[in-house]
Amino acid sequence: MADNLSDTLKKLKITAVDKTEDSLEGCLDCLLQALAQNNTETSEKIQASGILQLFASLLTPQSSCKAKVANIIAEVAKNEFMRIPCVDAGLISPLVQLLNSKDQEVLLQTGRALGNICYDSHSLQAQLINMGVIPTLVKLLGIHCQNAALTEMCLVAFGNLAELESSKEQFASTNIAEELVKLFKKQIEHDKREMIFEVLAPLAENDAIKLQLVEAGLVECLLEIVQQKVDSDKEDDITELKTGSDLMVLLLLGDESMQKLFEGGKGSVFQRVLSWIPSNNHQLQLAGALAIANFARNDANCIHMVDNGIVEKLMDLLDRHVEDGNVTVQHAALSALRNLAIPVINKAKMLSAGVTEAVLKFLKSEMPPVQFKLLGTLRMLIDAQEAAEQLGKNVKLVERLVEWCEAKDHAGVMGESNRLLSALIRHSKSKDVIKTIVQSGGIKHLVTMATSEHVIMQNEALVALALIAALELECLHKEVQDLAFLDVVSKLRSHENKSVAQQASLTEQRLTVES
Repeated sequence: MADNLSDTLKKLKITAVDKTEDSLEGCLDCLLQALAQNNTETSEKIQASGILQLFASLLTPQSSCKAKVANIIAEVAKNEFMRIPCVDAGLISPLVQLLNSKDQEVLLQTGRALGNICYDSHSLQAQLINMGVIPTLVKLLGIHCQNAALTEMCLVAFGNLAELESSKEQFASTNIAEELVKLFKKQIEHDKREMIFEVLAPLAENDAIKLQLVEAGLVECLLEIVQQKVDSDKEDDITELKTGSDLMVLLLLGDESMQKLFEGGKGSVFQRVLSWIPSNNHQLQLAGALAIANFARNDANCIHMVDNGIVEKLMDLLDRHVEDGNVTVQHAALSALRNLAIPVINKAKMLSAGVTEAVLKFLKSEMPPVQFKLLGTLRMLIDAQEAAEQLGKNVKLVERLVEWCEAKDHAGVMGESNRLLSALIRHSKSKDVIKTIVQSGGIKHLVTMATSEHVIMQNEALVALALIAALELECLHKEVQDLAFLDVVSKLRSHENKSVAQQASLTEQRLTVES
């Protein structure tokens, strides 16, 4: 075989120059046969022969053997060591030109060749994007959607190119959303749907494409999948349910797509998502809570949802996950409650609904994501003096906050704990709250917070410490002396941020006067 291959390569060099069609076709067939028998060895011999440099001239639109040449390139480029030689031989540009062919076999082999050459190379994929392959491939998908092999080739290419941020703008300027949704609706096989999902997920990270997918009817497809798969215990169906509901949540991360689906709280999609929360399926509970958190990204939506009983649904969901519950569901439900608590008008309603009691059940959680959302929800709720005083006198809560203030491995939890400690003092203005925090060892954390790199945290800490000085100076005296607090405040007086410098001066004056 080795001798035959060497002879074939020599003959191919001659016929490639002479363009003797019958001899050329025969040589190419021999090469394909050799590659099928031993791809790696044959590829090495092709590289050593220098024949790659001649292939570019055989990839012209007029060439009768372009499909076979593209096929050979696709086969040799399966080997990583052959990819750079293919690039160096100048094969990318003529291959890209062949994507304008009307011949389906040429298109298929050309797509395979480009895909294999550029496999796992972001720089080569970016080069293809700059050469305008995305609009061409999207057009091909629309024209040849009945050709399974060509469709699959396009999807694989989209999946690779969509990972690059530079591709999103080009994709958004095409009708990719419409084509993918049309294709998705026709698929009944799990593997084919999965392939489309793998393209949709990275594309849906772009806000413009999110909206296009919503307008093309993807959401209706996803809701149908959820309905079909929710009661199934087959592994493929469980996977598809998760992928579909996750993609649904991703579409809601875009402001325009989210608002279009909310439809003033009367949209059918919003209503269907609400029905997921009381479901017995953890994946649907998770997706439902995350969807509510995404819908709750502006005040009008939050107010509508609180007025229409969504808080009670979320509290019921949390209640089902207190003991040995699903951490991702806990985190999602707390995220939704935190967002709903942002509008001022919602705070009193949520407090009277018992949200703080529901949230405090998770104080014992050892999971930082749950801790973080728990703290954020409480901080959003305690603008009212009564609520802040009630929580500030809760010794278990304050002791847990002081403990979390030292969670150096989890900066988010540490920051939120400090801010909540400060907020309890600032909003309650209560001596009892101050005493609880001092007795639990919280003062040192407020002093440390005053030196934070975040201006807002510095301000909050200084205001809280000034209130302690005004209301309960005796508690503060020993603490601030031990911590050299006055030195800290003195330095902050010359802070570049005027607000911090001013607050530091006021705090220092308060401490000096009260002393």
